[in-house]
Amino acid sequence: MIDEALINRNIAELRQRIRLIAQECGRDPNDITVLAVSKTRPAAAIRVAASAGLTNIGENYIQEAVDKQLELQDLPLQWHCIGPLQSNKTRLVAEHFHWAHTVDRLKIAQRLNDQRPSTLPALNVCLQVNIDREPQKAGVAPDELKNLAEQVATLPNLMLRGVMAIPAARDDTAAQRQTFAAVRACFQSLQGEYPQMDTLSMGMSRDFPAAIAEGSTLVRIGTDIFGART
Repeated sequence: MIDEALINRNIAELRQRIRLIAQECGRDPNDITVLAVSKTRPAAAIRVAASAGLTNIGENYIQEAVDKQLELQDLPLQWHCIGPLQSNKTRLVAEHFHWAHTVDRLKIAQRLNDQRPSTLPALNVCLQVNIDREPQKAGVAPDELKNLAEQVATLPNLMLRGVMAIPAARDDTAAQRQTFAAVRACFQSLQGEYPQMDTLSMGMSRDFPAAIAEGSTLVRIGTDIFGART
């Protein structure tokens, strides 16, 4: 059973929080996109979020997302793949998604490029940077980001749009901001060469205020929209 009132209330409160945070930072809240993270959530919950104006949908599990897309094909949604990209799933992403946020190696980028249907526009791509160099986490090392960007930028069926990061969890706001500032520096180091890069994908329910303060243009929010998972 979907609690429509809860989702709508959460979205209204989230928008107000983002508005206040942006104002404190001297930013325009309209420059910050909310990506509704809907993994394991039913299509009906996404429909409620869409009716409240959230049309950018982030999914971690590829096949689950494709099934939901069939149910929701009447809606003008933008589908973002934010889960790990494995070789055996690139075709589904290339054929069914508008964005891929987790490109961290050339092999995956090449497969997405080669498998993107010619009838679709270029797939928007963010490069995932492992800013804390955590061995268990996906992402390219910061000092290898420039080389990967050069390679991805040559692929005609991909559009290099930005940088994405999932930093290690930190409870201290100052520490969160320090890490997000490092991600922003990586992003800005590429913007001069690739002016089409306009997306800094960082910040989730636990830390998005710090991410916005450090320049995030897209925050990935699940719990603060759909509620805690049961």
